[in-house]
Amino acid sequence: MKTMFVGNLAPETREDDVRELFAQFGTVRGVKIAMDVFSGNCRGHALVDMEGHETRAAIAALNGTQYKGKALKVVEEQPRKGRGGRR
Repeated sequence: MKTMFVGNLAPETREDDVRELFAQFGTVRGVKIAMDVFSGNCRGHALVDMEGHETRAAIAALNGTQYKGKALKVVEEQPRKGRGGRR
């Protein structure tokens, strides 16, 4: 399974919206949207889990496309480097 980073989402975007958008490329295993605690709006990005070949198809089709008036950024999630650990 692969995870995609989806950036530049509109504030009114909900989990069902993202799931529906990516479902046309395969089975969506999970969606995590960063939500603002106070307003309840989307903070502009989400993580979407899908199978590898479905992930590649979704990235190719959706990266740079307009969704709710904003150009989406869809890329494969990369592990963070240099975080954590003891000194």
